[in-house]
Amino acid sequence: MSGGKIRVLIAKVGLDGHDVGAKVVARGLADAGMEVIYTGLRQTPQTVVKIAVQEDVDIIGISLLSGSHMVFIPEVIRLLKENKADDIGVFCGGVIPVEDITELKKIGVKDVFLTGSNMKDVAARAREIYAERQELRHAR
Repeated sequence: MSGGKIRVLIAKVGLDGHDVGAKVVARGLADAGMEVIYTGLRQTPQTVVKIAVQEDVDIIGISLLSGSHMVFIPEVIRLLKENKADDIGVFCGGVIPVEDITELKKIGVKDVFLTGSNMKDVAARAREIYAERQELRHAR
């Protein structure tokens, strides 16, 4: 591992105007010692990936409550690949039907945190995702 802080981008994609959960996750990860960048509301997948690449983040966390996760998250994954940044880990959370979790993981989402998830679990998983990224980078 590089020894630096884990850099996480927390993003709200689409027209979803509720960001309390995203802010709770951002604060929780910052309290766990990570450097967190919050995009604010109503971002496009293109903007999220652009910020992630420019800011050299290790992880993108996407918060969704609008039911648009099967549209926006695959687009973020596709754009990461297109920008040769698919080593950036992606997790998502919010109101996501349990039956969609398997499909999200198949396309490359590292984990899905449903409403009410424990922040210690989120932070621990973020550390694992970071470690996976470091191993991948060293293998290349």
